[in-house]
Amino acid sequence: LQDWLLKFSFAWAQELTIIMFVWMAKFGAAYGVRTGIHVGVDVMINRLSDGKRKWFISFGLLAGAVFTGIIATLGYHFVMGIGLHYAWLHYWGKETGDLFECPTTPDLEWPTWAVYSAVPLGSTLMCFRFLQVLVNFFRSGELPHHDHSQVAGVDESIIISEELATTPAGDHKEGY
Repeated sequence: LQDWLLKFSFAWAQELTIIMFVWMAKFGAAYGVRTGIHVGVDVMINRLSDGKRKWFISFGLLAGAVFTGIIATLGYHFVMGIGLHYAWLHYWGKETGDLFECPTTPDLEWPTWAVYSAVPLGSTLMCFRFLQVLVNFFRSGELPHHDHSQVAGVDESIIISEELATTPAGDHKEGY
């Protein structure tokens, strides 16, 4: 079995892992902005008066939206320049003119424009999420907050019931 398995080449696995990590990071950051788990240092901001705090938070969210919007725009132009423009014209049977067919990745031989599309797509989503949080902050005065003590999908009543069922009588913790 080992000799048969060694005939297969997995040289593409590292390239796929890197590509998947880049895509995960871009879209994961957008998810982090939406849910409030994206990295933020707000120790000083939380010590300000409400008026100044609201101004600084609004400025930070708007700056995040502008920055990610710029990255999305630059990423779009980059992806178009490395072959997406050619791919679209070629797909629709249009004249490609001086455009060149895009390079491919070394191991998977995927078009590089498809791999690098994570930048404009993920950045656009992140820009949208920054604006979404900003609008919600203006309406409610609250930011998304992630409670680190809770785990999504875990029903505490089930855990408590199972713990009570398995704990000997008289050994129950306070509060149950």
